[in-house]
Amino acid sequence: MIRALFLLTPLFLHAETMTLTYPDSNPGNLVETLHGVEVADPYRWLEDLNSGETQNWVKAQNEVTETYLAKIPDSAVIRKHLTKLWNYERFGLPFREGGRYFFSKNDGLQNQSVLYTSLSLDGEAAVLLDPNQLSEDGTVSLSAYAVSPNGELLAYAISRSGSDWLEWRVRSIVSGKDLPDFLKWSKFSGADWSKDSKGFYYGRYAEPEGGDEYTAQNTNQKVYYHRIGESQEQDVLAYERPDQPMWGLNAGVSDDGRYLVYYVSQGTDTKNGLFYQDLTKPDSEVVELFADFDASYSFVTNIGDTFLIRTDKDAPRQKVIAVSLREAQPSQWKEIIPESEATLRSVSHVGGLLVANYMKDARSRILRFSEKGEPLGEVPLPGLGSANGFWGKADADETFYSYSSFTDPGSIFRYQISSNQSQIFKKPEVKFDSANYVTKQAFYKSKDGTQIPLFIVHKKGVELNGQNPTYLYAYGGFNISLTPSYSPAIMTWLDMGGVFAQPNLRGGGEYGEEWHQAGMKLQKQNVFDDFIAAGEFLIAEGYTSTPKLAIAGGSNGGLLVGACMVQRPDLFGACLPAVGVMDMLRFHKFTIGWAWQAEYGSPDNKEEFQALHAYSPYHNLTTGTAYPATMVTTSDHDDRVVPSHSFKFAAALQAANEGPEPMLIRIETKSGHGAGTPTSKRIEQAADKFAFLSKELDFSVLALEE
Repeated sequence: MIRALFLLTPLFLHAETMTLTYPDSNPGNLVETLHGVEVADPYRWLEDLNSGETQNWVKAQNEVTETYLAKIPDSAVIRKHLTKLWNYERFGLPFREGGRYFFSKNDGLQNQSVLYTSLSLDGEAAVLLDPNQLSEDGTVSLSAYAVSPNGELLAYAISRSGSDWLEWRVRSIVSGKDLPDFLKWSKFSGADWSKDSKGFYYGRYAEPEGGDEYTAQNTNQKVYYHRIGESQEQDVLAYERPDQPMWGLNAGVSDDGRYLVYYVSQGTDTKNGLFYQDLTKPDSEVVELFADFDASYSFVTNIGDTFLIRTDKDAPRQKVIAVSLREAQPSQWKEIIPESEATLRSVSHVGGLLVANYMKDARSRILRFSEKGEPLGEVPLPGLGSANGFWGKADADETFYSYSSFTDPGSIFRYQISSNQSQIFKKPEVKFDSANYVTKQAFYKSKDGTQIPLFIVHKKGVELNGQNPTYLYAYGGFNISLTPSYSPAIMTWLDMGGVFAQPNLRGGGEYGEEWHQAGMKLQKQNVFDDFIAAGEFLIAEGYTSTPKLAIAGGSNGGLLVGACMVQRPDLFGACLPAVGVMDMLRFHKFTIGWAWQAEYGSPDNKEEFQALHAYSPYHNLTTGTAYPATMVTTSDHDDRVVPSHSFKFAAALQAANEGPEPMLIRIETKSGHGAGTPTSKRIEQAADKFAFLSKELDFSVLALEE
């Protein structure tokens, strides 16, 4: 039984500030023997998110944090500047379906972007779906949607309070009214319509038992076909694999409507299967086209019965091959776009061309090819930044793409395929001059000598005197690439006089699958070494110093921050681990955490357990250590990385720390892992983080008042 909670133990901070007390987290005596190693887990009780004890602990921790933050004098100024920079009109990429255009728009401070439709690009747009009308506080978000081929119906999914669980509905585009259709227990799924517009395919799980929808494991995903006007109970099971409960199944219909293509994943492993079904033949069998799970395979398009596939099979930076369904054996594959020095991120089939989006040193480059792979030149881009989009139909002569950088919020371009010409479709008006900022890319050596790219952004005129507050942000995992992108929060940091630094660590996808594998499983320590080396580089080059250096990251990046602050508490001035995976021995026991074993390794495997145990942030905190000022952040509805990771880490950190710095946890309510977070909450979260840093890194934000 847990003892009475919240006996307060005083912890004295700087004499000139305040006295900070933490709730007593009542450590237990739980010790398990795993692979012959005794492992203590004193805060296991915080995994029960529904218990009164845990909920009281959350409330008490938030009271401590809120009281602390409220006494920081710069908070109001920072919040005001964030609000000003966030208040600009921004658009999502338009697309055309069934004779209509569709796009999203946010007027500036709307909590959720609104979906619009129009018959022409220059015509008056009508509101199709406004998620802001679905809740009073903006915590219901539009998570996914798909327009029927005839342009008459919208299948859309909403998420409540940031949860990964989706609720699907169908809306008439002409009337703007919802039909009776209502689907539940869908997660990690889009919707893809059949060519006749009579229904769509989607993925779902069985209903969780006993109110455990936010913690129960998500396994046995199935693909269903929902026919419009019928109840969910009448949905037709398209495909399931009860013999493979850990397979993820996502289905998409080819542009010509002939094939249903199944993307089959094994957790988060980049190696996947690719199956298909011929929809022109009633009750056709599912054909396992790529079933060895020996590489990544992504369906680009089909030309008749030939599939074009993007793959890293014998090509770590990816290539495109043509596979005839009549002769699908590897010896008959034809290389359409060969592997190059740059990493191939995506390929779209639009306007009769293949448009390939490459990444070179984390910057975008767009190349055109014929359907046979003949090079047709480059699509000019404005500069050092990120381009995304180029989606559309095979017979279209237009497509759209966005281009953004750290100091450019991202214009949307209409691209005419026949002329290879781009025109600005929408350009946001922002309240700053991008010419006042500098973006550069440096390269530094990690611990083992590997060259790591690093973006550095700051205002012009910054002196390399070691006194600049610096925000070092990274991710380093799951083959995810960090490219230049705009954020009102980062712009505020720059206006505060700060330096922003973003390294491209191993574990990401910036240089292909080899780069990814160099930072996963038994090689995960490379990622932490890369991040630590980035901090050392910034100090050596005079950008900052330990008292002025903050590190931040979310999700896998939260793990990154947690591991690095535990390994090198002497290097950093402040730490912001967000929604992090902090208990590396139990992450696989909740929701979709089992899927991450493909990236991290399995705690049930002795060798992988040893690697996980060696860096697990929760298990490597050392009593009597002076840790840097830390504010852990998480959300009560995070069913991706369950908040108990952060709860346990924060409790252990408060108990272990012997220094004078604050060890806080900020727990957002009615929020999830990040997607769909209302604008108002994003501003609040950023304001609290930057106020915390202004105090802990000890610098003035008077520049914001100029």
